[in-house]
Amino acid sequence: MNSNSRRSFLQSAAALAALSPAPAHGEGQTTGALLPTVKFGKQEITRMIAGSNPFYGYSHFNRIFDQIMREWYTQDRKMEVLHACEREGINTWQFPYDDLPVEDLKRYRAEGGHLHIVLLAESELMKNPGLLPQAAKLGPLGIAYHGSRTDGLFRSGETQQIKDFLKAVRDVGVMAGVSTHNPAVVDTAESEGWEVDYYQTCLYRVTRTPEEARAEFKEAPIGETYMEKDPERMCRMIRQTKKPCLAFKLFGAGRTVANPRQIEAAFRFALSNIKPTDSVIVGMFPRFSDQVQENTGMVRRILSTPKV
Repeated sequence: MNSNSRRSFLQSAAALAALSPAPAHGEGQTTGALLPTVKFGKQEITRMIAGSNPFYGYSHFNRIFDQIMREWYTQDRKMEVLHACEREGINTWQFPYDDLPVEDLKRYRAEGGHLHIVLLAESELMKNPGLLPQAAKLGPLGIAYHGSRTDGLFRSGETQQIKDFLKAVRDVGVMAGVSTHNPAVVDTAESEGWEVDYYQTCLYRVTRTPEEARAEFKEAPIGETYMEKDPERMCRMIRQTKKPCLAFKLFGAGRTVANPRQIEAAFRFALSNIKPTDSVIVGMFPRFSDQVQENTGMVRRILSTPKV
């Protein structure tokens, strides 16, 4: 953020201090049946939670699709989708701690919304942990270090910055998370005993550098790396940690949504290969169909299957 946007952000965040955090599970935050839940700290979160990348034009596809998402997702439409998530049985929303999402949260709560929130630290918060008490006033269940930054620091051997951030998050009474696209990060955090309460785990290792891709596959892709076996690699690591994991990019940022059968296969793979105590984060762009209803219905059906 520049200095002006930072000032406006801090002013808006200060105004939010009076907002009440989401109530505990069971206090009437949904009008329909809640999706199956898992323990997350002292609360229960649904096994599918709402993501936010489409809200803010992060398509992970191309610049044109980014713009289409941003133009369609007016604040009114974001509110409609958040309230629809709540009606369809989702009870948690994950989003980045930044100006616009916080303003959206302010309006959503003013309209009576009660989704729990899980925050992803953006650059300002990672650079200045002194802002954490302000972020904690929003009542997040957890705050995670940003995945791309995590992977970059892991690559350069500068993980102490991540560890310091995790401690600072815990010091303000919030669960501390690490977001990553690289299974090796989870492996290292577990073996070294980092003070981490949960992981946000991308099923695709999109942060591979061209050099890393060439070393592994003998060639590099144009743009982000989406390899067909990446979900298997990350899910193996997810199952090895006892800590809660929030798996994301189930569909390769829209690369495996050609038809309902393919969408269901991606959901079924993720929910069958993460732990029964884990959840998935799913961003939605319901411009052409009711993705909230479609996805929650699919998740209910899959989770009703034995051994999932």
